[in-house]
Amino acid sequence: MTPRVDEVCYRDAYARRLEARILEVSAGAGAPPVVVLDTTAFYPGGGGQPSDRGVILRSADGRSWTVRAARRVGGEIVHELEVPEDGELPRPGDLVAVDVEWARRYALMRTHTALHALCGVVWRDYGAQVTGGNMEPGSGRMDFEFERMSGDLVGEIEAKVNAELRASRDVRVDVLPRAEAFAIPDLIRTKVNLLPEGIEQIRTIEIVGLDLQADGGTHVANTREVGGIHVTGYESKGRINKRIRLELVNA
Repeated sequence: MTPRVDEVCYRDAYARRLEARILEVSAGAGAPPVVVLDTTAFYPGGGGQPSDRGVILRSADGRSWTVRAARRVGGEIVHELEVPEDGELPRPGDLVAVDVEWARRYALMRTHTALHALCGVVWRDYGAQVTGGNMEPGSGRMDFEFERMSGDLVGEIEAKVNAELRASRDVRVDVLPRAEAFAIPDLIRTKVNLLPEGIEQIRTIEIVGLDLQADGGTHVANTREVGGIHVTGYESKGRINKRIRLELVNA
């Protein structure tokens, strides 16, 4: 069955503005209004990456609504709107322009790729699995199975990650059948496999020559777009769970 919603963000992270038609509008009592579009560039959040924000603009009259979040509900991406002062909402059938808040999205793309470079270096050189992670535009953190952490080790990791980013490695997106994907050694870097059994197509992100992981987020096309990273701190979150915090530099 062909999905009724074209979720562009998964195949083109650079899509920031497109035309769409509103399929559904829901405005339950006490809940923020949400809309479903037949085509969307909004990322709904997941894997530690926040959802996109932006606006939708009705083509007929230029009326706009702020999209304050997107999320997945019942298998589809819904867009949560801020209620305008006059209470008017878009209507099913309206043709609209979908406009992602690009500066925020691009900062998240750069941050997500930086975290994958960090994960790739830590796995390659220290064999430590990921136990958690989160990000905001321009900064993030990742937890690893390290028994010990020190300033010298963190400085070494930072230097190695920056060297990989400067290497201008391409970042490739692919979608593989589940059996083929799980035949790839070390595809799942998290301590717990977060991919449900029912998912038959696995999306992968590859930093060529460094890292290959199952991942659903948005990324830049080449590591040179990230700039560099600075480790802003590290801490122990348990006996064998250490957290590394970073922020982007050289934006």
